Amino acid sequence: MTFKAEYIWIDGTEPTAKLRSKTKIMAGDASQGVAELPIWGFDGSSTNQAEGHASDRVLKPVFSCPDPIRGGNDVLVLCEVFNIDMTPHESNTRAALRPVAEQFAGQEPIFGIEQEYTFFDGHRPLGFPVGGFPAAQGGYYCGVGADEIFGREIVEKHLENCLTAGLGISGINAEVMPGQWEFQVGPLSPLEVSDQLWVARWLLYRTAEDFNVSATLDPKPVKGDWNGAGAHTNFSTKAMREGYDAIITACESLGEGSKPLDHVKNYGAGIDDRLTGLHETAPWNEYSYGVSNRGASVRIPWQVEQDQKGYIEDRRPNANVDPYVVTRLIVDTCCTALEKADQV
Repeated sequence: MTFKAEYIWIDGTEPTAKLRSKTKIMAGDASQGVAELPIWGFDGSSTNQAEGHASDRVLKPVFSCPDPIRGGNDVLVLCEVFNIDMTPHESNTRAALRPVAEQFAGQEPIFGIEQEYTFFDGHRPLGFPVGGFPAAQGGYYCGVGADEIFGREIVEKHLENCLTAGLGISGINAEVMPGQWEFQVGPLSPLEVSDQLWVARWLLYRTAEDFNVSATLDPKPVKGDWNGAGAHTNFSTKAMREGYDAIITACESLGEGSKPLDHVKNYGAGIDDRLTGLHETAPWNEYSYGVSNRGASVRIPWQVEQDQKGYIEDRRPNANVDPYVVTRLIVDTCCTALEKADQV
C-alpha cells in the first residue's frame, strides 16, 4: 500500500519567506506518525537556501496532518530545513523557537493568531472593478451580499480543508477591504500555533489555486485610504489567565527599553507602510497599550479588565510575519518579565 506525503517547507526568500512543497510517494501506513516519516533532500539553490556548488539541503518532518486536498490516506508534512551536517539552516526560524518554548513551558503560554489576507484576481484585489475603485470601506467588514462580499466560496472551502486536516481553526470573517478576509488559529502553544498557521497558509494558497485566484499576505495590498492586513497576536500565560497584575506586567514588558523596536523590526516586512497611526493601527515607532483601544500597539480586551484576567492582543504584527519569530519574541519578553516579577 502507498500514500502521498506532501513535504512543505519555508524557503530562504527575503525579506518575506515563501512556502514550497513537493510530493513523496511512500510505502506503508500514513498513520505511523511524524516521527516515522523520513528526512528528504531538496535543491536549496532554487529556494534561496544554498549555492549551486553545494546545493543539497535536508527536510526533517516536524508536523503532519491529513491532506484534505487529496484525501484518502495522504498527508501534509511540515518540515524544518537543515544543512547536510544536520545543523539548522539559517532560514530555519523554528529551531530558534524550540528552546524558548521549552524554557518557559511551565508558564503555559498560549497564542491565538488572527491571519488577515487579501484575494487577488490578476493584478487587482477581488471585488475591485477593472480600472477603478469600489465604494469606500465600511460595509465590507463581516458583511453579507454579493455587492460587499467577494471570494466567500474560496473561504468556506479553505475552512473546510483546515478542519478536515485537524488544524485548530477557531473562526473566519470578512475584513474591512473588499476581497480581504481573516481566519484565526488557536488557542495553542507557541510551536503548535506556528506550525498550524504555516500549514493553514499553504492550504489557503492551494485552495485558492483551484479557483484561479491568488492570496497575498501583503501588509498594505492597496495604497491610500484602505486598511492593511495584519496578524494580530493574542497571548496569555497561566498567570495572566488568573490575575490582572500579570496582564499589566506583560503589557509593560513589551514597552521597556529597546523592546518595541526589537519586536517591530521582526514583525514583517513593510510594517511602516501599515503601522501609520491610521486604519486601526498605532504608529510603528511608538508603543502604547490600552483597554479596548484598537489604535494602541497592544490592546487589553474590555472583558479582560472587567474579569481581571485573560489575555492581551499585540496588534502590530503584519500579515506576512513569521509566526515562529513573533511567538518567540513575545514569549521571551513577557515570560521573562513575569518570572522576574514572580508572576508565574
